[in-house]
Amino acid sequence: MNAPVPTHRPIQQLNDQLISQIAAGEVVERPSAVVKELLENALDAGATQITVRLEEGGVKRIAITDNGRGIAPDEMPLALARHATSKIASLTDLENVATLGFRGEALASIASVAAVSITSRTADAPHAWEIVGSHLGTVAPSSGPCGTTINVQDLYFNTPARRKFLKSEQTEYGHCAEVVRRIALARPDVAFSLTHNGRTIDHWNVCEMARRSSQILGTDFAEARLAIDESAGPLRLHGYAGLPTASKARADGQFFYVNGRYVRDKLLVHAVRAAYQDVLHGDRFPSYVLALDLDPALVDVNVHPSKIEVRFRDSRAVHQFVFHAVQRTLAQTSATAHGSVPAPLTAGEIAGSSSSADWRRPHEQTGFGAQLTQTFSPSPFPAGSRWDAPDTPGVAQSTANYGALFAGGAERSPLSSAAMPMPVPSSAPGNDDFPLGFALAQLHGIYILAQNTKGLVLVDMHAAHERILYEQLKNALDAQVEGQDMQVQAMLIPVTFFADAIEVATATDHQDTLKALGFDIAALSPTTLAVRAVPTLLRNADAQTLARDVLRDVREFGGSRVLIERRNELLGTLACHTAVRANRILTIPEMNALLRQMEGTERADQCNHGRPTWVQLEISALDKLFLRGQ
Repeated sequence: MNAPVPTHRPIQQLNDQLISQIAAGEVVERPSAVVKELLENALDAGATQITVRLEEGGVKRIAITDNGRGIAPDEMPLALARHATSKIASLTDLENVATLGFRGEALASIASVAAVSITSRTADAPHAWEIVGSHLGTVAPSSGPCGTTINVQDLYFNTPARRKFLKSEQTEYGHCAEVVRRIALARPDVAFSLTHNGRTIDHWNVCEMARRSSQILGTDFAEARLAIDESAGPLRLHGYAGLPTASKARADGQFFYVNGRYVRDKLLVHAVRAAYQDVLHGDRFPSYVLALDLDPALVDVNVHPSKIEVRFRDSRAVHQFVFHAVQRTLAQTSATAHGSVPAPLTAGEIAGSSSSADWRRPHEQTGFGAQLTQTFSPSPFPAGSRWDAPDTPGVAQSTANYGALFAGGAERSPLSSAAMPMPVPSSAPGNDDFPLGFALAQLHGIYILAQNTKGLVLVDMHAAHERILYEQLKNALDAQVEGQDMQVQAMLIPVTFFADAIEVATATDHQDTLKALGFDIAALSPTTLAVRAVPTLLRNADAQTLARDVLRDVREFGGSRVLIERRNELLGTLACHTAVRANRILTIPEMNALLRQMEGTERADQCNHGRPTWVQLEISALDKLFLRGQ
């Protein structure tokens, strides 16, 4: 197909109307872009109350009223003129932009593709004034309260080619509503009201950030979030990061603001994603509301006409600050961290929940690793102790007996690959010393049932042990980087297995990487490999399986990349293979040892894939389930 031959014309100056319409193509992409620009102007004017009225998805009408400072009558024509603004006057101002709008072309662009009228009144004016059409219109007296109302009707009435690209009324309304939500989320100190076709859809009064985010993102987010407020030099990050266990299949719950401006910045998104990488499955997305405040001189907001992108003067420093701030917050998700205990299940959630098999990993559902590799017989307990009583002990009784049980010295946990001394309290510990309580039983070889002061605790033993091992592996590798030796376990009898030529070559070529990871894998012949040593933390795992996993990742990503970029993913795989499997029978001391390790492990509220490791079922929920007191 031949391209059309362009018509030859002489170079000429475009008229103002056509220039504004071209600019409108960048600024006024759809009705939601008009809503965004007008809302930003209202906030820059100091408004504390804003009303947004839409008709037919904003195509027929967009009217935004605010109680801000208003516009003086002699300035109203300039408000509709191109490149006229009160927000910048020099290059210095442009490099230190502290307002949301500053380009001075939004109203002119909107007026070039729609019928626009402005009614405004300043605090010292006896009445309001109005201008209709463009900057060439006449300013006439009008009525109205202090503030400004901008009425935009029949969007794209004079550019039908643009109008035919708009979507359905409901779709366009959805985009407008999303813009209002984004801006309202950043400014809980401002009251917002949204109506569509005469019906009030949303209304948010002035409130705290905690309440505004709950109103807009829902109670699910409010019940599964962690507060962030960290500063470093000129940078401050504050807001809320959603728990990994409350992740979503879509990235529609992610809101990031830079100096109050909503942005979609790749650097910031990557920093947050990296902070979640070892607590969230790859195909899940965390929810968050985060605000980054910094000196306006350190960020360029004049990158894109829609101002949705920014550029930082020191992008690496910003990335590292955001990454570490979010990562430190997520590291607090342990059983002993304040405010991070999983939300208790209600009786309704229990009655409508799926079977326990839904929470198992695919390899556990298909039986992979389900056969017993080692079974521990119940350990004898001191004669007459409450542990062997036929009835269930109370938490206060259990606490005292639990301390007495280990008072004779350290106990080795069979769950841990390395010796783990149990705490020996100097006196009877209080109930709050053990937030996860004390083990009662094991359910279907998958879950641990424990009792604490609030009620019943349910623990996924594989997911919990996987997180514990994973954090131990990371700490061990970090210690090696700092000069300490990786603790390895030499095999009394090396484990040999058949290997293909690629596996043998990988083992031979990457000895340094394997050693750094705690493995000694040697080639005995062109088709045989021998595992001579493994990390001590993984000594109870299947050596052949571990070796093959390590060799596969080293081969695929290269030795240096495995230790830098792919380290956590590799360690997660190793922890998953080593963690206690479903259907493995645990004794009461083993279950209690696992609970104690969880209480001392960062990020213990979820496994490496973002699934919860434990949930709390309070007595009140149990009472409702059994209709007690009703």
